[in-house]
Amino acid sequence: MTEDARDPLTRKADALALLATHAIDVWVATASAAGQAHLVPLSLCWAGERAVIAVEPTSRTARNLVASGAARLAVGPTRDVVMIDAVLERDVAVEDDDELWAAYVGQADWDPRQGSSYRFLVLRPLRLQAWRESNEIAGRTLMRDGDWLV
Repeated sequence: MTEDARDPLTRKADALALLATHAIDVWVATASAAGQAHLVPLSLCWAGERAVIAVEPTSRTARNLVASGAARLAVGPTRDVVMIDAVLERDVAVEDDDELWAAYVGQADWDPRQGSSYRFLVLRPLRLQAWRESNEIAGRTLMRDGDWLV
């Protein structure tokens, strides 16, 4: 352990700052109906306390998320990670929501309208955890059942 454990409010502020970082990537874990795991890195937009990813509708990530409605997200390095269990709130074509598109392009630093038929998958966090070292494992859960604990 190299640093003192952060208090919950500082940990929440740090987690939100990390999620809002310009051009940050997120690891997105999904599973098929048969339980086959799938993990992929994607660009992240944190908009209105929602995680937004842009995917092609035929991608395994999109198919798994639309079918199951659930994903697990990881942002940051091993020693400063934010883990999010999320549910699919909505699935929208990138050309159908200008406000979401502007937020996504502003943070993710690329334009999914310049590619094929991308869709935004808007994910609502149910549980959010954040920790750096083992001294932060206790109290790492900052959100439970969609409600902030701090």
